[in-house]
Amino acid sequence: MNPRIHLQPAWLIHRRPFRNSSLLVDFFCRDHGRIATVARGARRSKSRLQGLLQPFRPLHISWIGRGEIKTLTATESAGPAATLSGERLFSGLYINELLSRLLHDHVEHPNLFQTYRDTLTALATDLPLEPILRRFELELLAELGYAINLQTERHNDQLLCPHKPYRYLPDLGFEEAGPEDNSDHKRIFSGAHLLALARLDLTDPATAATAKRLLRQALDPHLGGKPLHSRALFAK
Repeated sequence: MNPRIHLQPAWLIHRRPFRNSSLLVDFFCRDHGRIATVARGARRSKSRLQGLLQPFRPLHISWIGRGEIKTLTATESAGPAATLSGERLFSGLYINELLSRLLHDHVEHPNLFQTYRDTLTALATDLPLEPILRRFELELLAELGYAINLQTERHNDQLLCPHKPYRYLPDLGFEEAGPEDNSDHKRIFSGAHLLALARLDLTDPATAATAKRLLRQALDPHLGGKPLHSRALFAK
């Protein structure tokens, strides 16, 4: 008998056309992590799903199926969608793409689910954008088991010093940089900037740029070498 899941809290994180009138939809669910579904007939002009299967809208969804792709059987709104525009819209698409690309199917992440909700709420305000995105990226990496230690060196647990430069080794951490590291300056980071990132104090533009560069280096190895479409939108 096919297992049925009823009215699971969820967010749509990716959708694409399927056959003549359906959609393949990826959801981030509270108790089931990322799941892939087919929404049959969702592209028909009279389908009520057209208004519901949109990003940034909290949903309750039901599905059935044992295979990799489930069949969506019910979709209900669980509240108003976050209203995002401009850079904040691109930022929302960016975090959705990260979830779609990096989460494993059916691995629950309840803390990250709440972080995602909080991030969308923050994006819909006029709070500074950079701390919102960097916080989400840091918490996503931590949930996946790749937390960045912004407090101590990787070899000796010595506290990072604000007056020293450090070399970043993805998934390993920081070690004090020497003269031989000058040729790889993109992986060299100011201790002061790292400690500011740990506090999410990104008011200084140089610190904000450092934080963005570091998080890109931390995320890229897990993206399989494929560029993010949302980054191209930012670039434009």
